[in-house]
Amino acid sequence: MFTGIILGKGKVVEKRSSGGGMVFILEPDFDLTDPEEGESIAVNGVCLTARNINAGKFTVDVSPESLDRTNLGKLSVGGKVNLERALRLSDRLGGHMVSGHVDAVSSILERRPVGNFVQFTFGVPAGLAKYIIEKGSIGIDGTSLTVNSCDDKTFSIVVIPHTLEVTLLGSLREGDSVNIEVDLIGKYVEKMLQAEPDNNDKSQGGINPEFLARHGFIK
Repeated sequence: MFTGIILGKGKVVEKRSSGGGMVFILEPDFDLTDPEEGESIAVNGVCLTARNINAGKFTVDVSPESLDRTNLGKLSVGGKVNLERALRLSDRLGGHMVSGHVDAVSSILERRPVGNFVQFTFGVPAGLAKYIIEKGSIGIDGTSLTVNSCDDKTFSIVVIPHTLEVTLLGSLREGDSVNIEVDLIGKYVEKMLQAEPDNNDKSQGGINPEFLARHGFIK
């Protein structure tokens, strides 16, 4: 689990095919202190397992599924990625709960300066519009951001100077692809509302639209 607060960037120093997937060797631009072999690291928002951690570099294996759902396959040697180490229970939750399980790839439709800030507009990937809400959270290449506005086809975010500097967002241009992870809370709520009641299961909490409205969650 992650928070979407990017620690820094990493450079792809090696990329090769392996068993239908790919292997990347990455070099972070920050000190990877107390590294643990096999720990989870988010690479452009994709939860991957780090191995062979030494000399300021580490290796990750990317499965065919991850290559199909993300932009990692488009990376080239010398390219940059956003990096975040996994959340510890003692950490501040500065962003939002990010699983590192990317939903889809989108592209930047517009990049527009707004004073010292930058507004990005993205296309909404098929099937994800219902999970993207105004002022809700969304993960873009692993970065926790707030949705400024949205409709069924597009959504926009406004990025502060600090985030532009420490993440890849500062270098992205119109047409570039990004990994999208919607807020997982909405998925769980949807799943519970769609579940068929089990009359033999007395532990069911009876969560339905009427229950949520009665307790002030929806109107």
